[in-house]
Amino acid sequence: MFWQLVLLAYLTGSLSFAILLSRMAGAPDPRAGGSGNPGATNMLRLAGKGLAISTLIGDLLKGYLPVLLAAMLGLTIEQQAWVGLAAVLGHLYPLYFRFRGGKGVATTAGTLLGLHPPTAALALIIWLAVFKVKRTSSLAALAALPLCLPLLAWQQPDALLPMTLLAALVVWRHRSNLRDLSAGKERHF
Repeated sequence: MFWQLVLLAYLTGSLSFAILLSRMAGAPDPRAGGSGNPGATNMLRLAGKGLAISTLIGDLLKGYLPVLLAAMLGLTIEQQAWVGLAAVLGHLYPLYFRFRGGKGVATTAGTLLGLHPPTAALALIIWLAVFKVKRTSSLAALAALPLCLPLLAWQQPDALLPMTLLAALVVWRHRSNLRDLSAGKERHF
């Protein structure tokens, strides 16, 4: 059952709500405009609040629902975390969109919400605090996930290895943002 759920999570994660919603609404392809990232932040820039919120919810559910299903089927917390990682990998490298995906922040948040809601809440608080001060979504995301890992390690230590790998992947996907941040060229809201 575990491997079937991993595959299902990857395939579900491969659904890009930013691309699908932009096509349905006649909005620009998020991969071709703004930051080029098919995620909620770029959808906000290109298509407005409504499509951005819909993208955020869809991407969040891609991480949350597979973890919830794994828990309902009695998989261990570690297996649930691997299932969540598979969903995020689908978002980062979507099978349906030539492996050109987003940065994985919302799908990671959904995974954390499914694994341990207090850790997800801490990540949200950190994200909001950093965003309020710096007005930069990428910096807020880069701070939130690594800073919430100690709570996860304390409360759900079996999930730490897959979630640490997930955090490393999210940081890797933000490498262009890190370059822009260090050069003072990152976009602000």
